[in-house]
Amino acid sequence: MVKNNELLAYFLENLWTKGFKLTDEEVQFIYFGMKYTNTTAKQVKIALSLTLQLKLQFDGSFYISLLELCQNHNIGTMREARNALKEKQII
Repeated sequence: MVKNNELLAYFLENLWTKGFKLTDEEVQFIYFGMKYTNTTAKQVKIALSLTLQLKLQFDGSFYISLLELCQNHNIGTMREARNALKEKQII
């Protein structure tokens, strides 16, 4: 079975191939946020994807707030995340 960190590493590598060149500090912060909020790799992927889509760059504080949203509302899909953001009038 693939571990959370491995799933996240594959996702980050895929972002790199698509042109999202995150710095080493940003990647470290992404892993820090995962541990800090006790979220899954799937939730991290959702939060990071939405951060990049909505901010057009990596925004650490926005990313952490999305991780917390995912954790607090047990969000597991992009649809659930988008609905939660709409309810909070973020999008």
